[in-house]
Amino acid sequence: MGTGNILGERFVVVSFGESHGRCVGVVIDGCPAGLEISEEDIQMELDRRRPGQSILTTQRREQDRVEILSGVFNGRTTGAPICMLVWNRDVDSSPYLRILNKPRPGHADYVARVKYGGFNDWRGGGRFSARVTAGYVMAGAVAKKLLSKTLGIEVMAYTKEIGGVVAGELPPEVIRERRYANDVRCPDEEAAKRMTELILKARGEGDSLGGVVECIALNVPVGLGEPVFSSLDSDLARVLFSIPAVKGVEFGAGFRASRMRGSEHNDPYVVRNGRVETLTNNSGGVVGGISNGMPIVVRAAFKPVSSIAKPQRTVDLEKMRETEIIIPGRHDPVVVPRAVPIVEAVVAITLADHAVRAGFIKNVVG
Repeated sequence: MGTGNILGERFVVVSFGESHGRCVGVVIDGCPAGLEISEEDIQMELDRRRPGQSILTTQRREQDRVEILSGVFNGRTTGAPICMLVWNRDVDSSPYLRILNKPRPGHADYVARVKYGGFNDWRGGGRFSARVTAGYVMAGAVAKKLLSKTLGIEVMAYTKEIGGVVAGELPPEVIRERRYANDVRCPDEEAAKRMTELILKARGEGDSLGGVVECIALNVPVGLGEPVFSSLDSDLARVLFSIPAVKGVEFGAGFRASRMRGSEHNDPYVVRNGRVETLTNNSGGVVGGISNGMPIVVRAAFKPVSSIAKPQRTVDLEKMRETEIIIPGRHDPVVVPRAVPIVEAVVAITLADHAVRAGFIKNVVG
């Protein structure tokens, strides 16, 4: 058996649950004792990911009320494993029964069926549904608070692009203030309006869109990362690719760096207020797999939603012949806005793990 449901080495997250199973959740092992945490802290993050909040998202209505089952006593972490979950309430598996033998293009239906011999839970995509990311957000809420309280690290993500509409460059204080001010989670108000129009148009046409989420981590100290196979950027890339629908990850200048010269891409060192900084941040805050003290800037590219209302070609696995499918159920026309807190969460989890591994966070805090 593999360990594909376990993330991290010291701040360890174990994910469990399926889309239409009884619940989804996480166990965190290795969180230091003494961290002040409550269900309200977790709930605030979960509410940002919850479905059914606008006409731009799936209308599956889950309250996603978190329950902390262990690891917290008298409002603080105990050092024991923290188990958290949300129950699945608004479940309707009947549409998936009708297409059981017709794998949906772009989904994991076919590969999961082959890999697990047909024993996988296929309802709502089962383990391969973005529903499981509710657990990511729970763990991320703990990680964000741990990073903030111990090191002053702030992690914030926002919608950078949808359907080819790209948000303009904005300072962190504006991103912080405006990123949740609209349904698309884009701090650039003009871009947000155009994104909304594109999403509604795509939904009206029975289609979907993709886009990009950018995440910025501020106040990261120099020294996070364990080269070579656990470098900070490789671990961040790995966890971002663990979010369903992510098809690309880049740091700083990213793919644009391939079109630059060394004289353009290199970040010159300077001294500011007694500390070493760089004039530019084309590296995205990571050099040689180690954080350099500049803001970490990473972007995740999301493919268009695979579940669309248009007819698509597939095969009937029982009859072994080609056929057509129209996908039933309730689906997002674009995942990017709801992915914002998910990206934020997994980046925070990875930073917390590396901060503990590097000795920046001790086993007792508070």
